[in-house]
Amino acid sequence: MLENRLDQTFARLREEKKAAFVAYLAAGDPTLDATLELVMALEGAGVDIIELGLPFSDPLADGIVNQLAAQRALESGTTTAGVIELIRRIREHSSIPLVLFTYLNPVYTYGFEKFHADAAAAGADGVLLLDLPPDEAAANSELTGTHGLRQIRLIAPTTPPARMRDIGSQGEGFIYYVSREGVTGEQSELATNIAENVAIIKSGSGVPVCVGFGISTPDQAAAVARSADGVVVGSAIVKTIATHGSSPDLASLVADHQLHSVIDHFVRLLDFTPSELQRCATDTDGHLVPRLRMLKTPLTIFIDGIDEYFNKHVEEVPTNPSVTGELSPDVWY
Repeated sequence: MLENRLDQTFARLREEKKAAFVAYLAAGDPTLDATLELVMALEGAGVDIIELGLPFSDPLADGIVNQLAAQRALESGTTTAGVIELIRRIREHSSIPLVLFTYLNPVYTYGFEKFHADAAAAGADGVLLLDLPPDEAAANSELTGTHGLRQIRLIAPTTPPARMRDIGSQGEGFIYYVSREGVTGEQSELATNIAENVAIIKSGSGVPVCVGFGISTPDQAAAVARSADGVVVGSAIVKTIATHGSSPDLASLVADHQLHSVIDHFVRLLDFTPSELQRCATDTDGHLVPRLRMLKTPLTIFIDGIDEYFNKHVEEVPTNPSVTGELSPDVWY
């Protein structure tokens, strides 16, 4: 199997002893043009991999933040063909790895093999089909034409260890380990078996393991990053877009140097030890120091920094009354 951008990126990060920062965007929220600008901004800030969510009317694995993002994308006129064209446009400017995060229904409607052929030709690197079990894919010949795209597999915390190893052994690109049962959303405590299950998956897998779903606090994310090869951040980004997406200056705000600096802090500090992080805290702006000392995690900079940046520099933007109050939990994808 030929190496693609996902393989190359994880190989580089492994050489640098770094974990991957995987950022999720709902393609077409608020528009496809805005998504293009957001991808460019996130790459410039140091994000390693982009997951593009293909909007679908029934995203059963997603919590309210990402459900509403899919709804906004559909209402803006986003289609499967439009997202594939977006990938082609991204490739005119960027070589960042792109993974399509989707359900089987829109792919099957488009045509399974045609979808993979068109996505690969446009420049996608992988596909994560949330509701396609590996056994079903293997048993149906019409689901085997993937045209070189890495088929990213999900593994749930309820999966028996033997099956974890089996799925891991068939992994491509990376394994996406779901940190919790249920949909994306808030949880008060991190599952105690994440590190154990990540180790089980790695024992049978030749590909990296990234963890996402329902990571609710910086402390939880820092704990996950110690055992996994990457952390997926989604709802924090999607929530920011939901709040400020109606602003005509959204793209320039995200591309602004000060916001870049916030994300850059996250990327540069991700692999620091607590003692190194403490030393870095003395060199950063004063408002970041107490957060770092209290939580000892760089992810705090990412979330609190974005909130503080927008509070200082962005005027309040009217939002759709139907979603007011529904985006309050500070949850990560």
